[in-house]
Amino acid sequence: MRRTVTLAALALTLLAGCGGNDNETRTTTTTPAQRPRPPATTPAPPKPHPTPKRHTAPAKAIGIGDQGAAMFDAPLFRALSIDKARRVVPWDVMQIRSEVQLTDAWLAAARRAEVEPFISFGASRRKPAELPGVAQFRAAFAAFRKRYPQVRVYAPWNEVNHKSQPTAQHPDRAAAYYDVVRANCPGCTVVAADVLDQQGFTRYLARFRRATSGPAPRLWGLHNYSDTNRFRTRGTRSMLRAVPGDIWVTETGGVARFGRSFPFDLQRQARATAYTFKLLRLSPRIRRLYVYNWAGAPPGARFDAGLTNVDGSPRPAYRTLERELSPRG
Repeated sequence: MRRTVTLAALALTLLAGCGGNDNETRTTTTTPAQRPRPPATTPAPPKPHPTPKRHTAPAKAIGIGDQGAAMFDAPLFRALSIDKARRVVPWDVMQIRSEVQLTDAWLAAARRAEVEPFISFGASRRKPAELPGVAQFRAAFAAFRKRYPQVRVYAPWNEVNHKSQPTAQHPDRAAAYYDVVRANCPGCTVVAADVLDQQGFTRYLARFRRATSGPAPRLWGLHNYSDTNRFRTRGTRSMLRAVPGDIWVTETGGVARFGRSFPFDLQRQARATAYTFKLLRLSPRIRRLYVYNWAGAPPGARFDAGLTNVDGSPRPAYRTLERELSPRG
C-alpha cells in the first residue's frame, strides 16, 4: 500500500537521529562516582532493562497509525476493539487528486469501523522542501475542513523538528500553523508541536512555545522511537520536563528491522512494543499512544515496524499489543 513520505520514509533516519546509526560504535565513560568493587564470589546477574516507575494514572487511549485503509477491515484489527487511528497527509493534499482519493478511502473506512480519525499534516509530496506561507496553509486547511468536517483531531505538522521537514529550522512557522488550526477548528482537539525525540528537540519546543499566540498550548505530541527500541526513558522524560499539560505519543513502535542497527528480529520487536507501554506509565500526563504501524513491509525492506506480516498474519508484536489491551494486560 502506498505510504505518505512523512512516515515510513522518515523512519529510515529517526532512530539514527535519536542516538545511533547503522555504523554506530558505542563508547563508555568512567565517571568519578564509579569506584572499584571487591571481587564478587558469584557473577553478578545481567542488568535488566530499566523499568519506569509506575504511577497511578487514568486509562490511556490507544490507537494505530497506518496509511492504508485495508487495516480497518482486517479481522485482527477489529478483534482489538481499537477506536482511534492516525494518518499523515501532505499539507497540500487537496491539490492532488490521488491524495484526495487515498484520504477519502481511509476516512470512509475509519467511519465504517467507528474509529476516530486523527490527521497530521506534513511535507508536500510534490515539493517536499517548500515551507508554505501562513496564508497558504490557512487556505489549505480550510479546504480540508470543508471536505472532511468529521475530522476533529489534528496535528498541524508531523515531526516538525525532523531535518526532512521544511519546518525543521522554523519553529516560529510551525507555531503559526498551530495557531491557524486552533483558530479555524473550534471544538477540535489540536496537538501543538508534534516532535521526534532527536537531539535538540527540547530547544525546538522552547522556541515553538515562545512563538505561539493566544493561550499556551496544553497538548503536545511525541514520537519516542528511540526510547522504545533502545529500552530507555531519556527522551520521554525530557519531553515531560520541556512542556506543560498533556502529552500524546502520537507515533512510535517496536521496529522489526531498521538497517544494520536493528536486523530483522520479531522477538525484539515484541519486547520493544511491551516497553512502550511501560513508558506510558512514567506519568499520568501521558494520555494517549498511537502505535505505528499495522502492515509489515516486504522482505528486504530497510524499515519495518508492522504488527502484522505482509500476508496479514499476526506477528509476536501484535500478540503483545493484544495482551496489553486486555483487561488484565
